[in-house]
Amino acid sequence: MRVIEARTTGEAWLDVSRAILEQGAEAEYDGQATRELALLTVVVAEPASDDPIVAELADPDWLAWMQDNFGVHGAVPELGGADSYARRLYDYAGTGRDQVAWVVERLRVDPENRSATITTFQPLTDETYIPCVSMLDFWLPGGVLQLVVYAHGLDFGKKAYGNLVELSRLQEHVARELGVPVGTLVIHVKSAHVYEPERELMARHVAVSRV
Repeated sequence: MRVIEARTTGEAWLDVSRAILEQGAEAEYDGQATRELALLTVVVAEPASDDPIVAELADPDWLAWMQDNFGVHGAVPELGGADSYARRLYDYAGTGRDQVAWVVERLRVDPENRSATITTFQPLTDETYIPCVSMLDFWLPGGVLQLVVYAHGLDFGKKAYGNLVELSRLQEHVARELGVPVGTLVIHVKSAHVYEPERELMARHVAVSRV
Protein backbone atom coordinates (compact mmCIF):
# COMPACT_ATOMS: atom_id res chain seq x y z
CA MET A 1 0.00 0.00 0.00
CA ARG A 2 1.35 3.42 -0.99
CA VAL A 3 0.13 6.95 -0.27
CA ILE A 4 1.06 9.92 -2.47
CA GLU A 5 0.12 13.35 -1.15
CA ALA A 6 0.14 16.41 -3.38
CA ARG A 7 -1.05 19.98 -3.09
CA THR A 8 -2.80 20.38 -6.43
CA THR A 9 -4.54 18.30 -9.06
CA GLY A 10 -1.69 18.70 -11.57
CA GLU A 11 0.99 17.92 -9.00
CA ALA A 12 -0.88 14.76 -8.05
CA TRP A 13 -0.98 13.64 -11.70
CA LEU A 14 2.77 14.13 -12.17
CA ASP A 15 3.76 12.77 -8.75
CA VAL A 16 1.82 9.56 -9.35
CA SER A 17 3.19 9.27 -12.89
CA ARG A 18 6.73 9.67 -11.59
CA ALA A 19 6.19 6.96 -8.98
CA ILE A 20 4.74 4.62 -11.60
CA LEU A 21 7.68 5.12 -13.98
CA GLU A 22 10.34 4.87 -11.28
CA GLN A 23 8.88 2.21 -8.99
CA GLY A 24 6.08 0.49 -10.87
CA ALA A 25 6.12 -3.15 -11.91
CA GLU A 26 5.74 -4.46 -15.44
CA ALA A 27 2.17 -5.61 -15.94
CA GLU A 28 -0.49 -6.17 -18.58
CA TYR A 29 -3.92 -4.56 -18.80
CA ASP A 30 -6.45 -5.69 -21.43
CA GLY A 31 -3.62 -7.29 -23.38
CA GLN A 32 -1.45 -4.16 -23.38
CA ALA A 33 1.90 -3.68 -21.64
CA THR A 34 1.90 -1.25 -18.73
CA ARG A 35 3.97 -0.15 -15.80
CA GLU A 36 1.81 -0.36 -12.69
CA LEU A 37 1.60 0.68 -9.05
CA ALA A 38 -0.94 -1.42 -7.19
CA LEU A 39 -3.05 -0.36 -4.20
CA LEU A 40 -2.32 3.36 -4.33
CA THR A 41 -3.98 6.17 -2.39
CA VAL A 42 -3.72 9.68 -3.83
CA VAL A 43 -4.48 12.64 -1.56
CA VAL A 44 -4.96 16.04 -3.22
CA ALA A 45 -5.01 18.85 -0.66
CA GLU A 46 -6.31 21.59 -2.96
CA PRO A 47 -8.20 19.95 -5.85
CA ALA A 48 -9.31 22.29 -8.63
CA SER A 49 -10.85 21.74 -12.04
CA ASP A 50 -8.87 24.70 -13.39
CA ASP A 51 -5.32 23.48 -12.89
CA PRO A 52 -2.40 25.22 -14.65
CA ILE A 53 -0.21 22.10 -14.89
CA VAL A 54 -2.97 20.08 -16.50
CA ALA A 55 -3.85 22.98 -18.79
CA GLU A 56 -0.24 23.20 -19.97
CA LEU A 57 0.69 19.54 -20.34
CA ALA A 58 -2.46 17.48 -20.87
CA ASP A 59 -3.88 16.54 -24.25
CA PRO A 60 -6.79 18.96 -24.84
CA ASP A 61 -8.69 16.36 -26.86
CA TRP A 62 -8.62 13.88 -23.98
CA LEU A 63 -9.62 16.62 -21.55
CA ALA A 64 -12.59 17.49 -23.76
CA TRP A 65 -13.49 13.81 -24.09
CA MET A 66 -13.50 13.34 -20.32
CA GLN A 67 -15.48 16.55 -19.80
CA ASP A 68 -18.10 15.22 -22.22
CA ASN A 69 -18.09 11.89 -20.39
CA PHE A 70 -18.90 13.63 -17.11
CA GLY A 71 -21.17 16.27 -18.63
CA VAL A 72 -23.18 14.74 -21.47
CA HIS A 73 -25.97 12.27 -20.70
CA GLY A 74 -25.65 9.52 -23.28
CA ALA A 75 -23.66 6.60 -24.60
CA VAL A 76 -19.90 6.70 -25.18
CA PRO A 77 -19.00 5.15 -28.56
CA GLU A 78 -15.34 4.62 -27.61
CA LEU A 79 -16.51 2.48 -24.68
CA GLY A 80 -18.73 0.21 -26.73
CA GLY A 81 -21.81 2.34 -26.19
CA ALA A 82 -21.57 2.20 -22.40
CA ASP A 83 -23.33 4.92 -20.42
CA SER A 84 -21.36 8.10 -19.77
CA TYR A 85 -20.45 9.08 -16.24
CA ALA A 86 -22.97 11.90 -16.56
CA ARG A 87 -25.84 9.47 -17.15
CA ARG A 88 -24.64 7.26 -14.31
CA LEU A 89 -24.43 10.21 -11.91
CA TYR A 90 -27.51 12.19 -12.91
CA ASP A 91 -29.82 9.54 -14.40
CA TYR A 92 -28.71 6.31 -12.77
CA ALA A 93 -29.51 3.26 -14.93
CA GLY A 94 -32.00 5.39 -16.85
CA THR A 95 -34.29 5.66 -13.82
CA GLY A 96 -34.18 9.47 -13.56
CA ARG A 97 -32.38 9.22 -10.22
CA ASP A 98 -30.03 12.19 -9.80
CA GLN A 99 -27.42 10.84 -7.42
CA VAL A 100 -25.57 14.14 -7.13
CA ALA A 101 -28.73 16.01 -6.09
CA TRP A 102 -29.35 13.22 -3.57
CA VAL A 103 -25.87 13.73 -2.08
CA VAL A 104 -26.43 17.47 -1.78
CA GLU A 105 -29.78 17.03 -0.05
CA ARG A 106 -28.48 14.30 2.26
CA LEU A 107 -25.63 16.48 3.47
CA ARG A 108 -27.81 19.59 3.63
CA VAL A 109 -30.25 17.82 5.95
CA ASP A 110 -27.52 16.16 8.01
CA PRO A 111 -24.04 17.70 7.70
CA GLU A 112 -22.69 14.95 9.99
CA ASN A 113 -23.83 12.22 7.60
CA ARG A 114 -21.25 9.53 6.87
CA SER A 115 -23.14 7.71 4.12
CA ALA A 116 -23.58 10.22 1.29
CA THR A 117 -22.18 7.53 -0.98
CA ILE A 118 -23.03 6.93 -4.63
CA THR A 119 -21.91 4.57 -7.38
CA THR A 120 -21.37 4.69 -11.12
CA PHE A 121 -21.46 0.89 -11.42
CA GLN A 122 -24.63 -0.47 -13.03
CA PRO A 123 -24.29 -4.24 -12.53
CA LEU A 124 -27.40 -5.19 -14.52
CA THR A 125 -26.01 -3.62 -17.70
CA ASP A 126 -22.24 -3.24 -17.18
CA GLU A 127 -20.82 -6.43 -18.62
CA THR A 128 -17.96 -5.71 -21.03
CA TYR A 129 -17.22 -2.24 -19.61
CA ILE A 130 -16.78 -1.56 -15.91
CA PRO A 131 -16.36 2.16 -15.08
CA CYS A 132 -12.88 2.98 -13.78
CA VAL A 133 -14.32 5.26 -11.10
CA SER A 134 -17.05 3.29 -9.37
CA MET A 135 -17.67 4.82 -5.93
CA LEU A 136 -17.83 8.44 -4.72
CA ASP A 137 -18.25 9.19 -1.03
CA PHE A 138 -18.87 12.78 0.11
CA TRP A 139 -18.68 14.07 3.67
CA LEU A 140 -18.27 17.29 5.65
CA PRO A 141 -15.71 16.89 8.44
CA GLY A 142 -15.25 20.30 10.06
CA GLY A 143 -17.73 21.82 7.60
CA VAL A 144 -15.40 21.27 4.61
CA LEU A 145 -16.47 19.04 1.72
CA GLN A 146 -14.18 16.08 1.20
CA LEU A 147 -14.58 13.51 -1.56
CA VAL A 148 -13.32 9.94 -1.27
CA VAL A 149 -13.24 7.89 -4.48
CA TYR A 150 -12.57 4.27 -5.38
CA ALA A 151 -11.22 3.39 -8.84
CA HIS A 152 -10.28 -0.09 -10.01
CA GLY A 153 -7.80 1.38 -12.48
CA LEU A 154 -6.57 4.76 -13.73
CA ASP A 155 -4.41 5.39 -16.79
CA PHE A 156 -2.07 8.20 -15.71
CA GLY A 157 -0.49 8.47 -19.14
CA LYS A 158 -3.64 9.29 -21.03
CA LYS A 159 -6.90 9.80 -19.12
CA ALA A 160 -6.33 10.04 -15.36
CA TYR A 161 -5.65 13.78 -15.49
CA GLY A 162 -9.13 14.12 -16.99
CA ASN A 163 -10.58 12.01 -14.19
CA LEU A 164 -8.83 14.18 -11.62
CA VAL A 165 -10.12 17.37 -13.22
CA GLU A 166 -13.71 16.14 -13.52
CA LEU A 167 -13.80 14.72 -10.00
CA SER A 168 -12.52 18.08 -8.76
CA ARG A 169 -15.22 19.81 -10.80
CA LEU A 170 -17.89 17.56 -9.29
CA GLN A 171 -16.55 18.22 -5.79
CA GLU A 172 -16.64 21.96 -6.48
CA HIS A 173 -20.25 21.68 -7.65
CA VAL A 174 -21.43 19.86 -4.54
CA ALA A 175 -19.53 22.27 -2.29
CA ARG A 176 -21.06 25.23 -4.09
CA GLU A 177 -24.57 23.78 -3.71
CA LEU A 178 -23.95 23.35 0.02
CA GLY A 179 -22.21 26.70 0.46
CA VAL A 180 -19.10 25.15 1.99
CA PRO A 181 -15.36 25.15 1.15
CA VAL A 182 -13.74 22.43 -0.95
CA GLY A 183 -11.51 20.10 1.05
CA THR A 184 -9.27 17.20 0.11
CA LEU A 185 -9.85 14.75 -2.70
CA VAL A 186 -8.80 11.20 -1.83
CA ILE A 187 -8.65 8.50 -4.51
CA HIS A 188 -8.03 4.84 -3.73
CA VAL A 189 -6.74 3.16 -6.91
CA LYS A 190 -6.27 -0.59 -7.26
CA SER A 191 -4.15 -0.21 -10.41
CA ALA A 192 -2.44 3.08 -11.26
CA HIS A 193 -0.64 2.58 -14.55
CA VAL A 194 0.99 4.06 -17.62
CA TYR A 195 0.69 2.18 -20.92
CA GLU A 196 3.80 1.53 -22.99
CA PRO A 197 2.98 4.09 -25.76
CA GLU A 198 2.80 6.94 -23.21
CA ARG A 199 5.90 6.10 -21.17
CA GLU A 200 8.26 8.36 -23.10
CA LEU A 201 5.82 11.29 -23.03
CA MET A 202 5.23 10.94 -19.31
CA ALA A 203 8.97 10.64 -18.66
CA ARG A 204 9.41 14.02 -20.40
CA HIS A 205 6.57 15.61 -18.41
CA VAL A 206 7.99 14.29 -15.16
CA ALA A 207 11.49 15.48 -16.05
CA VAL A 208 10.24 18.99 -16.82
CA SER A 209 8.34 19.10 -13.52
CA ARG A 210 11.58 18.51 -11.62
CA VAL A 211 13.17 21.67 -13.03
